[in-house]
Amino acid sequence: MTVHQPRPPVPVDPVKLDRLAEVAVKVGLALRPGQDVFLTAPVSALPLVRRIAVQAYKAGAGLLTPILSDEQVTLARFQNAEEASFERAPSWLYDGVAKAFSANTARLAIVGDNPMLLSGEDPAKVARANKANSIAYQPALEKIAAFDINWTIVAYPSPAWAKLVFPDDAEDVAVAKLAEAIFAASRVNAVDPVAAWDAHNAALRARTAWLNDHRFHALHFTGPGTDLTVGLADGHEWQGGASEAKNGIVCNANIPTEEVFTTPHALRVEGRVSSTKPLSYQGTLIDEISVRFEGGRIVEAQAAKGEAVLNKVLDTDEGSRRLGEVALVPHSSPISASGLLFYNTLFDENAACHIALGQCYSKCFVDGANLTPDQIAAQGGNKSLIHIDWMIGSGEVDIDGVHADGRRVPVFRRGEWA
Repeated sequence: MTVHQPRPPVPVDPVKLDRLAEVAVKVGLALRPGQDVFLTAPVSALPLVRRIAVQAYKAGAGLLTPILSDEQVTLARFQNAEEASFERAPSWLYDGVAKAFSANTARLAIVGDNPMLLSGEDPAKVARANKANSIAYQPALEKIAAFDINWTIVAYPSPAWAKLVFPDDAEDVAVAKLAEAIFAASRVNAVDPVAAWDAHNAALRARTAWLNDHRFHALHFTGPGTDLTVGLADGHEWQGGASEAKNGIVCNANIPTEEVFTTPHALRVEGRVSSTKPLSYQGTLIDEISVRFEGGRIVEAQAAKGEAVLNKVLDTDEGSRRLGEVALVPHSSPISASGLLFYNTLFDENAACHIALGQCYSKCFVDGANLTPDQIAAQGGNKSLIHIDWMIGSGEVDIDGVHADGRRVPVFRRGEWA
């Protein structure tokens, strides 16, 4: 009789996982001695959480406080809670988080939950819970959006997420493949990933310097289903890669990142635009989005999949139908070249040019650290409870920079820097 031995699991490379933890602390946060850290993560990411704790304390962290989420606990609420539960959120917790940020606590988020976790739940409950959470989180979000403190986001490959990206592989193989994709995108395959990030940040700075020298009045996107003019906010400033927070620390808010981005003018967006990649939002895949802007506001919206969820998002508040960000990413970026759909905005937004509905970033203004919310609004900055990125770039999209006098300068041709 032939006995088949069980196949040993395919491991996540521990050396690269240590490097990712090092990048999160030294590049993402650029943590300072004595600084506290507030960390959130799914329980599946505990191997990375533990390594980050080691790196953080080696870097002199004062106190690292983790809060872990669990998919089954989340599902228990949607499947069993009373209706009133979905109008509530832990405001006491978010008030404490905002207080921590006011005391210069750094923010580190690890993403990795199943993107489709809530796909089988009542969309109305999901929408109500998201809105309640957004309202409660606003005091803390304002400090993130204003870049008051150094913060970063990194990723860890949970089994459910990995199976979504690699559905034809066994779970352990899928996890190992997604881990390698995360490592490659996060530049931890290099022997010295910190040096690799220094070089990448320098390249992104060169792009932002060119764009800031031009001070375009607007960007004009053209491509299949797209003829969109995005007016840029008065006194806008392009950012990309490492940026200086108001506390003086230069950090990388997203690991990975391939984008340079700035603030659109909330009242000066006109035309039609179509998505080029699906948007995974709170358990719903929203695909083939097409919207039309008038006076900066979305006045028509369709989607081949997830249209009902899209419309609920657009009705969140007054600012949710206006733009808070426009970002440029070449079609040849490493994440695009991988050919993978990650079902995760942290990665998918770095595969294509994109726009974001909702809240703007104050750091994307000249002297933004010293501008009041009223001044930011007067210069065209948008305010909202949400900030949701979706992709509009591809190898078929051209972008022109438009000066106030109408002069046009090629910025992208067929998805690449011109």
